[in-house]
Amino acid sequence: MDEQKAALRKNPSRETCEGIIKRILMTEILEKGKNEHFRTASDFMNYFESLYPASDALTKQVQRAVKSLNMPKDEYGYFIPNKTSNQLNHERELQYLFQKADASVCSMEDYKPLFLKTEPAIASYLLDAIDHSPLFEEKYLTAHTTAGGILFYTKNPSQLEILLKSLIVR
Repeated sequence: MDEQKAALRKNPSRETCEGIIKRILMTEILEKGKNEHFRTASDFMNYFESLYPASDALTKQVQRAVKSLNMPKDEYGYFIPNKTSNQLNHERELQYLFQKADASVCSMEDYKPLFLKTEPAIASYLLDAIDHSPLFEEKYLTAHTTAGGILFYTKNPSQLEILLKSLIVR
C-alpha cells in the first residue's frame, strides 16, 4: 500500500501524461461526440492535480506531454485526439472539394441496372454521345462502360429500355 501511495505522489513521466491525456480526450469524445472542454495543457491540470501533488514540475510535464502529442485543433481551438495534422488537412481539403462539387450522397436503393450490349471498341464514344444527348436527360443516374457494353443505373429501367430499343435499328 505504501508503494502505491509513493507512486501516486511522484510526478508522472511525459509518456504517462500522454496516455492519460489521450484517455481523457477519448472518453470526452465517446461521451459527448466531440471535445468541448480541452484547449490547452492547463485544462488537464484539475485531473492531474487530483492524482498528483500540484507543482510547477507537474505543470511542465503536462505541457510537455501536450506538446509532444502534437494534436491538431478544431475551428474552435479544441484538441482533436484521434487525428494527425496531416489527416485533418486532408479532411479539410476533401470538405472543400465536396463543397465545390456540390456533392451529395444518393442512395442506389431505388435504382435498377440496365445493360446495353455494344462493341467494346465503340462503347466509350457511344456513352459520351448519350451523356451529351438531351434525349437521355434525367433517364439514368449513372452509366459506365464495361467489357461488353454500357451499364446504366436508372429508376425506370423499362422507360430507358424502350428509348434505347427505339434507337437500335437492325
